[in-house]
Amino acid sequence: MKVLMLGWEFPPYNSGGLGTACEGLTKGLNNHDVAVTFVLPKANGDAKASHVNLIVADKVYIDKDKLKFLEINSLLVPYITSEQYNEKYAGKARLKQGDMKSMHEELYGRNLVEEVHRYAEEVNLISAMESFDLIHAHDWMTYPAAIKAKNTSGKPLVVHIHATEFDRTGGNVNQYVYDIERTGFHSADRIIAVSNMTKCKLVEHYGVSPDKITVVHNAVDFSNCDTGECIKHDDKVVLFLGRITLQKGPEYFLYAAKRVLEMDPDVKFVVAGSGDMEAFMVEKAAELGIAKSVLFTGFLRGPDIDRAYRMADLYVMPSVSEPFGITPLEAMRNGTPVLISKTSGISEVINHCLKVDFWDIDQMSSKILATLKYSSLHQELKNNGLREVHTFSWDEPARKCIEVYNSVL
Repeated sequence: MKVLMLGWEFPPYNSGGLGTACEGLTKGLNNHDVAVTFVLPKANGDAKASHVNLIVADKVYIDKDKLKFLEINSLLVPYITSEQYNEKYAGKARLKQGDMKSMHEELYGRNLVEEVHRYAEEVNLISAMESFDLIHAHDWMTYPAAIKAKNTSGKPLVVHIHATEFDRTGGNVNQYVYDIERTGFHSADRIIAVSNMTKCKLVEHYGVSPDKITVVHNAVDFSNCDTGECIKHDDKVVLFLGRITLQKGPEYFLYAAKRVLEMDPDVKFVVAGSGDMEAFMVEKAAELGIAKSVLFTGFLRGPDIDRAYRMADLYVMPSVSEPFGITPLEAMRNGTPVLISKTSGISEVINHCLKVDFWDIDQMSSKILATLKYSSLHQELKNNGLREVHTFSWDEPARKCIEVYNSVL
């Protein structure tokens, strides 16, 4: 079976969990003898992976059965909103002097939606030249491209939803993005959702029949895990690792930290990641008077992620709306106990962890303190978590995806 897979990030060109999930899923599919051609909108440098054929969509030219690349720039950026795009890119273009249309606008388009459609045109060319049995598209940025590829090739379309616009914005949806998502869902032959929570949102907010949706929970990769010993330190360390944005609830982590430090001033809190709320978080830590106990590491990659987990005595994921959440599995893989939000897809499938309502600061701080204070609780969460996480192989999600593929072929 040959799959044309569309996604907007893939390690090492990723800034969040979507790329991690795409890498793990393609490895699982490869183990089941499924050939995947993965199309990226943009990559800095040569895109390479041993188990998947990576094509950078801004460099497309075909010669016989071998891909060569012709560069056509694109600024598709993971997790960026159209407002942030306009502020970061199009706004700069308007500041240039002269009445002529700026080179920046000529190259990159005036808004994020235009960039999405530029990517779609490139994928449309690829779909006319590549050999594949079906299309598998991840999240909204790829849906216009997937629909064009479906119309050009006549092949069935499976769309995979990792996070809806309602998750990313807390309900203040961007109408353009919502329309693209809805069109993608209704144009697809089948939909894969990463959790039952996400499936319910598709039914409620997008009018999708539940019979069209298959839930395939994510997993975690063990092949690249640095399984070194826990890093020794004197202070207790509590970790937040993820995008610092509204969806992830980072401010609740700080509010809980304030409560914990009132009881135990020697605890250290680490915020690892980057995002649009990063400056707010730094200012909020200072405002709460806990700045000296909170360390901001910035975005981490590769072995540094595992080192951060192993340094921590507890990993906290206080997400407001988390369709799945791979990071708790990564923490458990490193022998770190986890405390997760009940409003997360991962809470549907793991048991050996602590769970809390993201807004309940009292309960969150109490559970943090209990895990740090009682060694028996910490050890039980660690040992049982390690056993449980080893049941989360990417081979199982891949098998379920293949069942979906077979249903549309």
